[in-house]
This record gives sequence, structure tokens and C-alpha cells, in this order.
Amino acid sequence: MGLLPEAVADLGVDLPAGGILISAYALGVVIGAPLLAAGMARIDRRASALWLMALFVIGHAASLFAPDFTTMLVARFISGLPHGAYFSAAALAAAHLAGPARRGQAIAWVMAGLSVANLIGVPLATWLGQNSGWRWMFIVTGLFGAATLAAVAWLVPRVPAPAGASVRSELTALRSPALWRAIVVGIIGFAGMFALYTYIAPVFTDVGGMPPQLVPVIMGLYGVGMVVGTLVGGTLSDRSARRTLQGMLAIVAVALACFSLTAEWWILSLVPLLAAAMAASALVPSLQVLLVDAAPQAPQLSGALNHSALNLANAMGAWVGAGVIQAGLGLQVPAGAGAALAVVGFLLSVVLLRSRNT
Repeated sequence: MGLLPEAVADLGVDLPAGGILISAYALGVVIGAPLLAAGMARIDRRASALWLMALFVIGHAASLFAPDFTTMLVARFISGLPHGAYFSAAALAAAHLAGPARRGQAIAWVMAGLSVANLIGVPLATWLGQNSGWRWMFIVTGLFGAATLAAVAWLVPRVPAPAGASVRSELTALRSPALWRAIVVGIIGFAGMFALYTYIAPVFTDVGGMPPQLVPVIMGLYGVGMVVGTLVGGTLSDRSARRTLQGMLAIVAVALACFSLTAEWWILSLVPLLAAAMAASALVPSLQVLLVDAAPQAPQLSGALNHSALNLANAMGAWVGAGVIQAGLGLQVPAGAGAALAVVGFLLSVVLLRSRNT
């Protein structure tokens, strides 16, 4: 997202079309997460993680060499396929090793990988892409993926699948109304953040007047918010996942609205950006806990659906932002549209998530 302006210039497409590249990866996650997670239900979690990370690396190698926009769309879709199933396998392994009392925190530490990526990897790739070519981000990501393969093989113990696990037992999760209610809330509520984040670089440079060379700093600041939010959200989720989800949706709505109003003053808009990053990231472990609790007989699939929900939110947010931009309403308006989505998500959470036990 930080290199979107450079990508669209090189591929010869406009900014809204570039947003579709981001949606393609997200849709790969949406489709791949449930299919691969269910298909690997009986496989050791460590082995699952290794196979899925290998596919992730292959997808980024294909992205590096994609010659045109259409091929890049396909490569981004392939790259997204293993994403959700990988994090599901990793989160389940961590929760198993940590024990029931600390599963929220264990899941949060796994999800913190996404946050640390935004703190370190994204600014590094953005800076490198601005100075050496935007496709360098695929090299950086591929190398980190290869390092992850080695680390999992070396450091992670075997975590066998639960006794009786099967594709059929995993698919029973799809019959849980509570699962679908949590998914709907997660998709709509989290889409608000991506309505802004997809276009974060041009908003700061074109609307706020920030020098383009500071974009990596902005991505790093967002990453700081993600790290803090993820770890705080994990701790709060061990107390009440439902109340954590609802509270963070309310904060996201307020923060995005404030960002839309302050976008013309980029230094001032850093405050609501940080608040939105923290609150949106705190949603992730709470949604994961709610989904697994909604279908405890199918932990692999229900955990993977967390990433399907979040990446469908990614695609929806990018699409809403593209529509607003194409309508000529201005680059600062997607954040306002995102605030409206977060409000809808909050209201739905109040109506649909009423269990006293979560």
C-alpha cells in the first residue's frame, strides 16, 4: 500500500485499478483460508505451516516477475491463498502450547507478526521500493518467507491435529449461526480501516502535503499502533472478547472520522491514524477467540475464517475507497466512509453478539 503510487505508474493503470491489486490478494485469503484449512484438518500444525509458507514464497516470486497488470492480479491472488490457513495453524499451535488460560495472549503474539511486519517490514520495503524500484518489496517478503520456513522447521515442535479431526468435522463449523454473526461483524467493522489504509500514501502526500520520502515513517507509525493494539487486544480478549470487539469498533469509528477532518494537516492527522491502527489491530485476537468459541469442534476452519473475514474487509474497504475516489469526492473522504462502516459494524455487534459468556 505504501508503494501503490509507484506500482500504478509502472503498470500503466490508475489509482483505483491499483487498489484492485490489493483486493486480489485479499480475495485469495478469503477463498484459500477455509479451503486449505479444512483440507489440512488432519495434518500436524507444524507441517501445515511449512507447506503453506512455501506456497506464500512461490506466490511472491511470481509477483516479482509478473510482466503486466493481469498477470500481477493472478500472482497476488495466489500469494493470498495460504495466508489465512497459515495464521490459523500458527495460532492454534500457540494456543495449544500456552494453555486455555492464556490463549488470547498466545493468539495475539502470533498475530503480532502482522503488526511487526507493519512496524519494520513495510517501512523497509517502502523505502527500498522508492529508492530501488517498487518490485523490491516482493524480494523482501519472499526472503522473510524463506526465513520463516527455516525458523518453523527449526524452532516449532510438532502439534498434532486433535483426535477425530477431519474435513467433515471442520465443515460442521459452517452450520454455526454464531460463527456467521461474528464474521459479518468483523467484515463490515474492519472494512472501515481499509477504506483509509489502502490509499494511505496518496492521502498523506496529495492531501496533507507531506513529502513522499516520509511515507515509510508513516507506515512505521501505523505499525507501532498495530503492535500495541494487538498485544493489548489479546490481553483484553482473555477477559471478554465480545466487549473488546465492540469497544474497539467504536474507537475505530471515531478515529477515522477525525482523520477525515484533519487529513489536510498531515502532522495533526497522525494522532487519529495511530488511534485507528491500535483499535483496529486489537479487533483481530478478539474476533479469533469469538470464531473459535462459536465452533469449537472445528478450530482449524473457524480460526482461518478470521482471516477470510479480515481480508474480505480489506477488499471491501479498498472497493469502497475506490468508489469514493472515482466519484470525485476527494482522497480524504474514504476515511469518512470507513468511519460509517465501523459504526455499522459496532451496531451489528450490539445486536448480533449478545452472549454473556464472551
